[in-house]
Amino acid sequence: MLREFVEKKHVKFADSAPDWREAIRMSCEVLEADGTIEENYKEDIIACVEKYGPYIVIAPNIAMPHSQEGAKGVHKTEIAFMKLKKPVSFEEGNPELDAQLFFTLAACNNEQHLQNMSRLSEMLMNEELVEELADVETEEDLLKLQEKYLDA
Repeated sequence: MLREFVEKKHVKFADSAPDWREAIRMSCEVLEADGTIEENYKEDIIACVEKYGPYIVIAPNIAMPHSQEGAKGVHKTEIAFMKLKKPVSFEEGNPELDAQLFFTLAACNNEQHLQNMSRLSEMLMNEELVEELADVETEEDLLKLQEKYLDA
């Protein structure tokens, strides 16, 4: 899966984001660049987080930005990866809701989306891999982790 992020150019590395809203916008940039999503999708995600709370923070340090099924402006079913050097807070004073690793989801094909989610969940269950993802700085680092953990 990490190799796919690199091959599809669905990878972004950044030092920081001014706030969680901007982090979501940044995490969508690579999907917007190749036509997977339209510009409105990132604002839809932000609106959902504002309405329902930080449901996209699925574990400490990990966010999975996404909107509801059948969201407007989604043309492909894909996942993008973004890593921030400095985590962003989704709720001030609650470090459990800080995120540094972003796996941004876009879905228009439910079967493919469920397959992507299953593969992503499996990958994120590997605590050593997740720890090492927090230290990646380049696409080459991602490919090394793919070989170390996922091609074995």
